[in-house]
Amino acid sequence: MREQFAAIGRVRWQLFVNSLRTVRGRLELVARIFMFLGFGMLGLGGSVGLGLASWYFASHGQPEFLALLFWLIFLFWQFFPVLASAFSENIDSSNLLRFPLTFRSYFLVRLAFGSLEPATAIGILWSLGIVLGITVAAPSLFFVAALSLLAFAILNILLGRMVYVWVERWLAQRRTRELLGVIFFLFIISFQLINPLILHFGKRAGPAMSHFSAQALPLQRFLPPGLAADSIASALHGDFLRSLGAVLLQCFYSAIILGLLKIRLRAQYQGENLSEAVARTAKPAARGAAPTVGWNIPGVPGPISAVVEKEFHYLSRSGPMLFTFIMPVVVLVIFRFGSARTGDPGGILARAADLAFPVGAAYTLLMLTNLVYNTFGGDGVGVQFFFLAPLRFREIVLGKNLAHAIIIAIEILLVWLGTCFLYRPPSAEIVAATLTGVTFGLLVNLAAGNLLSLYTPKKIDYGTFGRQRASGTTAIASLAIQAVAIGLCALALIAARASGRIWVATLLFLFLIVLAAVGYILVLNQVDSIALKRREALITELSRA
Repeated sequence: MREQFAAIGRVRWQLFVNSLRTVRGRLELVARIFMFLGFGMLGLGGSVGLGLASWYFASHGQPEFLALLFWLIFLFWQFFPVLASAFSENIDSSNLLRFPLTFRSYFLVRLAFGSLEPATAIGILWSLGIVLGITVAAPSLFFVAALSLLAFAILNILLGRMVYVWVERWLAQRRTRELLGVIFFLFIISFQLINPLILHFGKRAGPAMSHFSAQALPLQRFLPPGLAADSIASALHGDFLRSLGAVLLQCFYSAIILGLLKIRLRAQYQGENLSEAVARTAKPAARGAAPTVGWNIPGVPGPISAVVEKEFHYLSRSGPMLFTFIMPVVVLVIFRFGSARTGDPGGILARAADLAFPVGAAYTLLMLTNLVYNTFGGDGVGVQFFFLAPLRFREIVLGKNLAHAIIIAIEILLVWLGTCFLYRPPSAEIVAATLTGVTFGLLVNLAAGNLLSLYTPKKIDYGTFGRQRASGTTAIASLAIQAVAIGLCALALIAARASGRIWVATLLFLFLIVLAAVGYILVLNQVDSIALKRREALITELSRA
């Protein structure tokens, strides 16, 4: 087993060294360094903050409030890998099954490599901060705190791996994948509405919330974060038997989670195949049946219309992307009820309701990250047919860009309707300034996205849980480009609004549109040559298993 782990480690290291021979590999290294610095600051800063909070609670005789800190770590540990999948690298260790590994070796490999993610490192740093804070407040509790935090960390690592492999199994089938997608995105949307609803109905729901809190607080003590806090609090009060019992109950939970994890990994090890493919039977062709006709968009050539149709078919079969499209309207709802405590009928944008439409449009541009900056990711192995088709690669990119532009136009229309319903209809000047600003941002994103899609492609697999949607270089570059484009639009709009001449922003945006259009055309004219030079790297990256 030691030799197998060493061999896997050498393979991973050699893959990393070989990736540095390419420009993309070096850019990926730079992107990972920036991510490492960001996660490092989050981990160290959170460790210091949680350490100070735990010291305060332990030294002032309030150890029951430690549960808040443990719940924070628990929720972050389990949900951060999902919310930040674009910045994490999930290694598909199931490919190791083609080699003569024992189940024990395979299990430990999946557990070890699956835990090499930012959430685990940050969670461990935060746990160490709590241990140090409690030790400074009560040195005699060092071993109790260390033992409790060790059991808590092991439980979180096992729970994260167990949830990952089971959700991965459910996402391998279309029906369960669609159901889980609906549940997940409804949860995300409802979670964002909790605070506005509490602020809006807080006075009337006060007694009910107090009753619910009184009933929920005792129950949370039997959950992992509550057990970790109760173990330390009991030791601080001198009840070491109860403290040991809380640690043992955490170990019992870990044993159950470990058993569920072994069930899934053993099924994979024994060759489980969740393919949905079924054997096709030949059917006699119906006489006189009219041939299937694709989309015919007026004024658009047939090949480009075919690419547009394909893109819409892809997106219509992706539940996550469909739910992403309604988020701009949801954001307007959140802003509408987000500050009900102040008494303003319009929420956060009550005093600047004319900015509701631009804010929703700006959020719509943020959706372009997963669509535009990795435009070939959903094609996968099918990208090879683009090079065999009797058309220029420029037409393929134009078709994809046109599909994305149509989506943005539909989204802007929905945002306008939401603004009219939730706030008031925006003025003609605001609409003109917003539309020109969105056009500028769209052209900038399309030009940059076409380049990044060819130079840093990444295969998208909607059936694999937690797989990043784009490369690290693309993620950081797209955020920077989006920040610059939206920042310029916001500055122009705010300056024009302050001067009372909104039409000035429209003129500025028209000038920026001309510059962005020139850049987009220049990039589009180079697409054919770039795709030809990058065809092997593009096909290799998108054809990976």
